Amino acid sequence: MPFVTTTGMFQSAYAGAYAIGAFNVNNMELIQGIADAAAETRAPLILQVSAGARKYARHEYLMKLIEAAEADTGLPIAVHLDHGEDFEICKACIDGGFTSVMIDGSKHTFAENVRITREVTEYAHAHGVVVEGELGRIAGIEDDVNVSDEDAGYTMPDEVEEFVTKTGVDSLAISIGTNHGAFKFKPGQTPRLRFDILDEVSARLPGFPIVLHGASSVVPKYVEIINKNGGAIADAVGIPEDMLREAARRAVCKINIDTDLRLAMTAGVRETLNNSPAEFDPRKYLAPARDYVRALVRDKIVNVLGCDGKA
Repeated sequence: MPFVTTTGMFQSAYAGAYAIGAFNVNNMELIQGIADAAAETRAPLILQVSAGARKYARHEYLMKLIEAAEADTGLPIAVHLDHGEDFEICKACIDGGFTSVMIDGSKHTFAENVRITREVTEYAHAHGVVVEGELGRIAGIEDDVNVSDEDAGYTMPDEVEEFVTKTGVDSLAISIGTNHGAFKFKPGQTPRLRFDILDEVSARLPGFPIVLHGASSVVPKYVEIINKNGGAIADAVGIPEDMLREAARRAVCKINIDTDLRLAMTAGVRETLNNSPAEFDPRKYLAPARDYVRALVRDKIVNVLGCDGKA
């Protein structure tokens, strides 16, 4: 089965009031853990690659690993570029076999965001690839994305119809209070998602798939393991899972998960090396890390996204 686009996935997710997990990958163990969990739960899958991950692992290696995951599981898998910053990287990924790309023009003016997004969309659609755009800026740090609280901003619902019409995008990432990275909120701050914005966007774009970035929950189990084994992320607070479930029941068809994967993998490595400090066989500490990733993704699919059995 060749890689698929997200079009059919999103149509089913919108109709069924669930979301598809978009999991960031950059090495074999992450891909295996994610794919194994999706296979166990028979869930459709989006494996997404950031510009930083593509530089680290190299395009050809990642594509072959994802091809192996598709062959091993038989699942419908979409390969997505996360936060493409310009036309050139989007074009390279389209030409290199990705079935979906995100062009993030949110740092530009509205007019320039429309221009660059339309340029990518025209090229992508001519090659059978779908496009995700973004309106509003999501705070936090993740790979090449670094947006301060001062520069962040909620999506303005009165802009979405014009943006989608003029650009031709297939899905839209919006800012309603999620944050990139582990330290999403200040200590004592109560996480809150602006469902009023989500609902207004959905009313203006009926049936149109919405995307949430920065949506990791910073799962306490893995934070505790990391802190117990020499880490220092005790104040990390993520998006409550009940809020993500509610978003999935509304118009959100794609929920991005990266930080939680990093935490799960790091917890496995730290725990193993703390218990066996003389260990130097990567297989011995990467295998438990892969198992933690599989457990995390399985829980997300079943208890947060609701896409189990939808493949």
